[in-house]
Amino acid sequence: MTAITDLELVPMRIAKVAGFGPPLADANRHFVVLDEVSGHRHLAVEIGGTEAFSLAARLQGLTFGRPMTYEFAAALVQSLGGQLSEVRIDRLEDGAIAATAVVRGPDGARTVDARASDALNLAAQAGAPVLVSPAVLADYDRRLEDEDVAAGVNLLRLALTVPAMKITRAAP
Repeated sequence: MTAITDLELVPMRIAKVAGFGPPLADANRHFVVLDEVSGHRHLAVEIGGTEAFSLAARLQGLTFGRPMTYEFAAALVQSLGGQLSEVRIDRLEDGAIAATAVVRGPDGARTVDARASDALNLAAQAGAPVLVSPAVLADYDRRLEDEDVAAGVNLLRLALTVPAMKITRAAP
């Protein structure tokens, strides 16, 4: 893995979660959209349904009677004297976007390898900044510009323009 200096990373914010099903997608597909804090770039990252539900609920401010997975994970980090200081969306591994969580604790800062979906959920829970590698942004831009448009690329484009996924509670 290539080392990335903090100066190269692009600050981004979690803007929304978008979801697609038939007829646009053969199966349910979900994306988290990141917007550049001081610019106009975007990044859409495909995530699983469970992670999408959790993140969309968090972004909407929904609460549940018992701690959800990422609330529990954040509480564990905090109970051990740690704090999630940032999430870095910093590389591609086998075509998937990967992340690093930077946790500060009594013994200093440690990096923890993570799936992007898990790291972004934890960042939303902890209020930690999200930083993205220029290489990841460049790869995303290349995929969007590909003339041989696959269904996945169309969904990446659509994720930027559709309204955010909305989680609703079932009627009692």
